[in-house]
Amino acid sequence: MTHHVRRAVLAALIAFSFAGAFAAPAVAQGGGFTQWGWPQPYEKVSQKSVDWLKEKGWWPLTFGWQGPFSGQNTINVVLSKTDMLQKRGLETKFQAFASGPDVNEAVASGRVQVGNGGNFPFTSLIDRGLPVKALAVVAPNLKHSTVAPKDSPLKSLADLKGSNPPAVIGIVTGSSSEFYFTQAAETVGLKIGTDVVLKNMPPSEQITLPRGVAAVAPWEPTVTIITEERKAGKEIDTIFPYNFYEGRFYVRQEIIDEAPDVAQAISDAFMEASLWIRLKPDEAADMLAAEPLLKNYGRDLLVKQVRTYNNLYKPTYSFPHAKFWGEEDARIAKWLKDRNRIRRPLTAEDYANSFDDRFMRKTYEKLGWTIPKAPPFIPADWKGEIGKLPYPPYPNAETLKEPQIWPEAGDLTRAWSFDGKSFAP
Repeated sequence: MTHHVRRAVLAALIAFSFAGAFAAPAVAQGGGFTQWGWPQPYEKVSQKSVDWLKEKGWWPLTFGWQGPFSGQNTINVVLSKTDMLQKRGLETKFQAFASGPDVNEAVASGRVQVGNGGNFPFTSLIDRGLPVKALAVVAPNLKHSTVAPKDSPLKSLADLKGSNPPAVIGIVTGSSSEFYFTQAAETVGLKIGTDVVLKNMPPSEQITLPRGVAAVAPWEPTVTIITEERKAGKEIDTIFPYNFYEGRFYVRQEIIDEAPDVAQAISDAFMEASLWIRLKPDEAADMLAAEPLLKNYGRDLLVKQVRTYNNLYKPTYSFPHAKFWGEEDARIAKWLKDRNRIRRPLTAEDYANSFDDRFMRKTYEKLGWTIPKAPPFIPADWKGEIGKLPYPPYPNAETLKEPQIWPEAGDLTRAWSFDGKSFAP
């Protein structure tokens, strides 16, 4: 197959690659699949669980999500604007927040029972001992970058060595960006306080690349807005060699304890939404564009963000690999404790215990998918070691030019269907 033909085929598949298709129709347990690959029929939660939620005052069940957080926002918006949860017997409400700490406060008060947060806000929940468990990973390896003005002579972080006076970097203090930047600075020999100083700056201000800053360190979609939409800046460094970033999709522990079928329905709906987005990325972007918190984002930007942070990796990116993420996130806890920003030391085991993979395992069982041994961005021959920086190359938003092929040999345990095509295990 020529390069041009291959690209045409990929485009026809709407940014979702496949391997191993065969002509025979797939039949799931119960009878068939939706066009986007969810097995039929839907399983409904019990009346007992509905009654319990009502007694708790958690009816409708409330989901808290973050507007300016690519990948994560798409999942929640699609869940809110389709009937995937209703078909499982749940009445729900979705509330958008501007940041992770805002979601945390709503979860802590009990106003929100299903939340979304990045690794830093979630660390705060663990530190405070709030009873939540992550069911899935969202937006793994969301790009964070150091962005300098387009006409800046800077080409890399190392170019900031010896700056006199120290170069000012606009950054959200206490965020995954600050962690990334400090890890990168240490790796390249850049001294914070001597070569550079960090100035607390919200993304809304970073976007303008204000006078007096040598660079800013935002995450997506702000990176793309500055560099591609406004064409005002250029990336001189990215997070990928220094930190595996992840967001969490989580529920309050009481739901798991008292109404586990509700937790299962949420896990199933999460995965169904992920598949729907793979089939309909443009429609997903239209849904995002209608959200008040995202009204200033261009549709082309939203489409690109969906394709990059929802559809680039295999759909198994969301599986909660507790050991992997626990070891990586423990680096964050040590960094925060060294700076007296959390109350107690947290270990890799603390982070691992904050996941509950039983529900996603069951979801995969329904789909006929193999439980992956590792996240899809970790190559089988990857020579890296958690915490040993810089990390060797791995597939990410910069290196992947096309979606990962799905499904491949070993990805399925039985026949599965998507967009009218059937795939053998």
